[in-house]
Amino acid sequence: MDVRATTDDEVAFFQANGWVRLARLVDPATVADLRERALARLGERSRARATLVDRAFGQSRDIAREDERFGELTARLAPAAVRLLTGVAAVRMQVTNLLVKEAGHAGEHGATPFHQDFPWMPMDRSAMLTVWLALAHVPADMGALRFYNGSHRHGLLGRSFTTAGDDQLTQHPWLKELELSPPLDLAAGDATVHHALTVHGAPANRHDSPRLSFTVTYFDADTLYTGMPYGQTDGLGLEVNKPFDHPRFPCLGQ
Repeated sequence: MDVRATTDDEVAFFQANGWVRLARLVDPATVADLRERALARLGERSRARATLVDRAFGQSRDIAREDERFGELTARLAPAAVRLLTGVAAVRMQVTNLLVKEAGHAGEHGATPFHQDFPWMPMDRSAMLTVWLALAHVPADMGALRFYNGSHRHGLLGRSFTTAGDDQLTQHPWLKELELSPPLDLAAGDATVHHALTVHGAPANRHDSPRLSFTVTYFDADTLYTGMPYGQTDGLGLEVNKPFDHPRFPCLGQ
């Protein structure tokens, strides 16, 4: 498995804009293997549309805990997360996901509203990012992510995905004054990385084939648990104001 290192220019771009494209991050042979594993896993998932998130994309969570190849990739990507996050010595894995966005014209998934990831999290600091790896070619009109440049500098802007039609742009119209990243054409093995405070979203998939990606979210290993209710952490026995010392959040990238 070959995962390339991030460059100084990529680190600088991420810190300035809150996101970065990492071209040819993972080698083609590895991506081809991961794609087949992902398709097999996604074939078993439920197609329920219970929430607004479910209507934007399908997901299969915690794949790295159940598939050793995705687990290996998660460990190999961690040094990039350490390098991109300012002042972070090590990271913990928060969650891994297989994401699929079915073709919009087929009545499947629609657009992903613009949102921040962090407002839902029970963490005491926002040093968190997500690597979004294309497992197949993702042309711009298939629904690749787009980002508002520098939006991570404006702090916590509130929750989205709570009611239909309510996203960061309706809550904060001034965001449209920021530059929106261009539509991205991603090859298999390319990735985007975005900060948990970066406002991002995606259009509907206008192709006949599904958009397929793997995501992994990392956070600062020194982060303390706040005790805020959250499905992933409820019932794990974490202590408020203590680090996330639990097998579900392995420390990586030291």
